[in-house]
Amino acid sequence: MRAVLEDCSAQGVEQIVGLGDIIGYGPDPRECLLMCKDFSVNLMGNHEEAVLFDPIGFNPRARAAVEWTKQQLMSPEYTREENGVLWQILDSMKVSHTLGDVFLAHGTPREPTREYLFVQDCTEDPAKVESIFDSFPTHTAFVGHTHVAGVFVDGPRFISPDQLEDGVHICGTGKSVINVGSVGQPRDGDPRSSYVIIEENKVQFRRVEYPIEETVKRFRATPLPENLALRLVEGR
Repeated sequence: MRAVLEDCSAQGVEQIVGLGDIIGYGPDPRECLLMCKDFSVNLMGNHEEAVLFDPIGFNPRARAAVEWTKQQLMSPEYTREENGVLWQILDSMKVSHTLGDVFLAHGTPREPTREYLFVQDCTEDPAKVESIFDSFPTHTAFVGHTHVAGVFVDGPRFISPDQLEDGVHICGTGKSVINVGSVGQPRDGDPRSSYVIIEENKVQFRRVEYPIEETVKRFRATPLPENLALRLVEGR
């Protein structure tokens, strides 16, 4: 996250919106929550929801990561007040949000924390995609959850950032759902952090390198499942 925030600063970004899953996958949940504390908007992802409530539908590895994350946020190495700040950040997270003429959610506008919109849904379940398009009032929605960056447009069809001219999508010519990818754990084969910059109707996809091996070392100093560390290297 630190590398992306530095890139945001270099690009002159004026406000930052987090679409959820700040915690739940990585070895530094306390630090990540504190870094996002002053974002303009912080949405709740399914992992924040799991930490606050219950990891419903999580596989054993993901459940183990959630339980470990909870322990870190209640660590006796910190004061009650320091731990309390982290839980206040979690408790203040919104499920969805409308910002100007865009709708924001972690999963989909129809089911903000848990529903997945997969690339293959365009061919295997186009009715699902069309229903999601009909579920929000603005012309554009931004989501995450699958960790695969790109744009869903009418058809329905999916356009990857590589298929966009200069990695830029122009909003407003029709409804679209834009997946921003993932800062911490991309799953499109590119291990670099993924995020987007919005300027008026222009959405610029950006990829940022960060010291992956250092993060992997921090993973291996915890009891977190090994596959979470390997995913960082593979971008899957």
